[in-house]
Amino acid sequence: MASMDNVISVEPRALTKLLAIRSAEPDAEDLGIVLTITGVNGAAFTYEMALMLVADAAPDDHVEMHGELPVIIPKADVEHLRGSVMAMSRDLLAPGLQLQNPNSPSPEILGSNSSLELSGEIADQVVQVVDTMINPAIASHGGQAEVVAVEEGTVYVRLGGGCQGCGMASVTLSSGIEATIRHHIPSIVKVVDVTDHSSGDNPYYEQAKK
Repeated sequence: MASMDNVISVEPRALTKLLAIRSAEPDAEDLGIVLTITGVNGAAFTYEMALMLVADAAPDDHVEMHGELPVIIPKADVEHLRGSVMAMSRDLLAPGLQLQNPNSPSPEILGSNSSLELSGEIADQVVQVVDTMINPAIASHGGQAEVVAVEEGTVYVRLGGGCQGCGMASVTLSSGIEATIRHHIPSIVKVVDVTDHSSGDNPYYEQAKK
């Protein structure tokens, strides 16, 4: 595992939240947070965060400590995340963890991101985005997203694999999946997670029923 100065900083409230999510696992002391860039939304990156065993990190992954919490960053994402701050959102309409990143995608990355050609009905286009852009990104840590339905501008997805039961699922949904779908298909206004997270192999929380 790579060793260097910290790439990101984590504000105290955000660290408390991350440690609380991790503490729900029986093997909590062996787990770290992996932070990955999944794509681009407009002129900003999108991200995935998930819990993973520190021992499973790739040899060239960057691993840094924030208090008792290891944070794992893939080698390819280090420079794109350098100087970022993990914080709790102060926006009452969008509470939760957020990443403040001073870096922007290069023109080359923006150009490749805008080249996706979609066809068919809106539902077909959503499936194409999920299959070609989202699933390859989250598959690197065992995750998978399935489009359940598309109704009146709302996409309903079910998360599987490493994402099912993961306390970071809401971050993956809002910062990665939803942002990517809405960027490529502007008529989509919302993405809803219909996963039963309490039935995962290692569920970290039981999603509140609404």
